[in-house]
Amino acid sequence: MPLLRLSAAVSGGLRRSFTTAASHPPWSMMTRLAPADPGAQSAYVRLAQPPRASDLCVPMHLVKTAPLPGPSSNLAQHVVGEVCASSGDGLLFLLFSDLRFVKEGAREHWAEAFARRRIGRYDLTRFPDITRFVLNPLTRQLSRLPDIACNPAEKMVFGRFMGLLTQADRGHGPPDRFAVAVPEEGNLNLMLRFLSERDEWENVVVSPSPSPCQPPSSARQMVVNQETLSFGGRLWFVDVTWGVASADPFCDPPELSFTELPRGSVLPDGAQHSKDVPWNQAPGRFRRVGVSEGRLRYVEVSRKEPFVLSSFVLDDDDEECTGWTLEHRLALTRLWADRGYPWLPLKEGRAPQVGLLDPLNSTVVYLTVDQHLIVLDMNMKEVIGPSLYTGNSDSIPCVLPPWLGSSRIPSAGKKDTAKNKTYGRRSGLLRHPIEETKVCQN
Repeated sequence: MPLLRLSAAVSGGLRRSFTTAASHPPWSMMTRLAPADPGAQSAYVRLAQPPRASDLCVPMHLVKTAPLPGPSSNLAQHVVGEVCASSGDGLLFLLFSDLRFVKEGAREHWAEAFARRRIGRYDLTRFPDITRFVLNPLTRQLSRLPDIACNPAEKMVFGRFMGLLTQADRGHGPPDRFAVAVPEEGNLNLMLRFLSERDEWENVVVSPSPSPCQPPSSARQMVVNQETLSFGGRLWFVDVTWGVASADPFCDPPELSFTELPRGSVLPDGAQHSKDVPWNQAPGRFRRVGVSEGRLRYVEVSRKEPFVLSSFVLDDDDEECTGWTLEHRLALTRLWADRGYPWLPLKEGRAPQVGLLDPLNSTVVYLTVDQHLIVLDMNMKEVIGPSLYTGNSDSIPCVLPPWLGSSRIPSAGKKDTAKNKTYGRRSGLLRHPIEETKVCQN
């Protein structure tokens, strides 16, 4: 399956760290945590020159929420927002969940406590309200997607690993349509998707690709555990322990292709969510698939001394689905010692974690070491950026092409643009009634 090289049509640097839409970096490290601000009237985006993180928030009144718990309730509201994916050309997919949690020190009757379904302190006796947005981070335009109406007792779709893909009639430049999609958990043969021109969610059957790029015939199920990537006109769903599956959600039916990770990188089934491994030491912390300089790349760090970092690139024309080529390999422990970086807080036995790949420079990778962000040039074999205390280093790259600041999110519905619920600083903040939800077929 030939892969299309993407044009890196971005330019310019900055003379200051934080920027405005009129003067912005060519790409940003967008923090995944996205709060809902009760006092905001429009979306707020603060862009920063990497390696500083960028962040955003949306107005609380645009997020769908249920009535607040009463003052006598032992539950409180917690609206959790997340930046889930980038379209590859600047648009972002956001997801907000209206959750309830048990107040600190609250007392419960034993029967009530027994009846509650919990994740930590979160109460799941009610199904949370979910709101999904597409955001243009430069114009701050928001487009709220319609609800996914399913029987909550059978299936609740959070969508953390949904991917966002755009398509332009001219092949490049401002998009004319977008798609949001994700395969059904544990079933690559079924995809949930939203197409902007149809303005509805639907479940579609995915057909196998005529190329040999298909999952091996085994009982193993792919588990998507990294943000979905947009690349080469396809969405790429990543299982960091096994491989990547890709499909074009605009096709009817979408055709699925699969490529295993480089030889020696495939881990046993269930390795990512083993009960014996803490969440912050899971394999996904030490390996990542990303897009850089118009190529799909995979980076991993070994878990034992000397902490070997390896970088691979997928061939443009990977007809046999085995086209990972090793580009860089270096031992980080020896690099720290040889180059004289005594300030690096590398503790014995604790491997650096892979943060993200620079989308515009394939030799640069961002590593995290005890909440410090290390910018490493693999070609020069040296640290080129400062060690910053980040507090929250979880972020995704977002490329910001020059035309993004003057483009609009494609309207929902090919002809009727009035149905689309959009909110932007240029057109003012508009309130639209919630549309009639569509029922997805399970």
